[in-house]
Amino acid sequence: MKPFFLKSVCKDYIWGGNLLRDYGKTSNKDRIAESWELSCHPDGESIIDSGEFYGMTLTEYLKKYPEALGKNCDRFEKFPVLVKLIDAKENLSIQVHPDNAYAKAHENGQWGKSEFWYVIHAEPGAEIIYGFSQEITKEQYRLAIENHMLLDWVRHVPVHTGDMFYVPAGTVHAIGKGVLMAEIQQNSNLTYRVYDYDRGRELQIEKALDVTNLKPTINIVPGTPVIRPGYAAQYMCKSEFFTVQKVHAHQSTVGYFDSFRHLLILDGSGFLMTEDGKMDIEKGDSIFIPAGGFCPIRGRCKAIKTYISKL
Repeated sequence: MKPFFLKSVCKDYIWGGNLLRDYGKTSNKDRIAESWELSCHPDGESIIDSGEFYGMTLTEYLKKYPEALGKNCDRFEKFPVLVKLIDAKENLSIQVHPDNAYAKAHENGQWGKSEFWYVIHAEPGAEIIYGFSQEITKEQYRLAIENHMLLDWVRHVPVHTGDMFYVPAGTVHAIGKGVLMAEIQQNSNLTYRVYDYDRGRELQIEKALDVTNLKPTINIVPGTPVIRPGYAAQYMCKSEFFTVQKVHAHQSTVGYFDSFRHLLILDGSGFLMTEDGKMDIEKGDSIFIPAGGFCPIRGRCKAIKTYISKL
């Protein structure tokens, strides 16, 4: 089965900027806060942007060709992952996501949301909010929200280009202004806001109190890079929901029999060799490689590769 490009879905949120236009993203809105690069979520579905299935949604394609997912996806009742680019010109709300059990019980059978962040660029002084600075009680949490003192309890983490964080469901968090990142997450759009810098948007405090982990969150440690001639890769995150690698390649093979692969090109250019020719690739491209397909890369590029591993 042949790889194909995906057309991203752009979102205009109040905190967004316009850096994603440098990655080839287009919108008639004033801002592009997020581009959804790999999505079968009904709030924004990827559209196939090349080849014989041009114009079809990824959801439609996978319904017609479920074997393109690979057998590692058999444990999921729906497409498991959503890949985004995020441009935070301003601070995002402080928020938390439920886990699968809570979401299925309280959100009409939806999934919860664990996510992984890779910082593509950070302005000097940029930070994220990542869990609490110390363990607190549920009542202290409630009072901090009600008295507008939550910023005093959360952990403020300075961030730099290349940093990475795993944000499991239940972690109170926020992306700070001046951060451009890739986010790989469960296929969910559930967010419970607890503080929004008085911007007037709805908060979901009671649900957040139900699901938040009140202990400090410990970040994952990235894996050791694997270096081969023409290719270097590093496992950045391996969870039950998705596996993420950072890839630097100028001559290598991308493919896997047991899972699809998604490539998000962060920098550089080149081409993928296919069964009947080649696909030119450049910064900002989003590429779906069906399970069982092998696609040698030629050129020089940096990419994020997402797929589903065995348990």
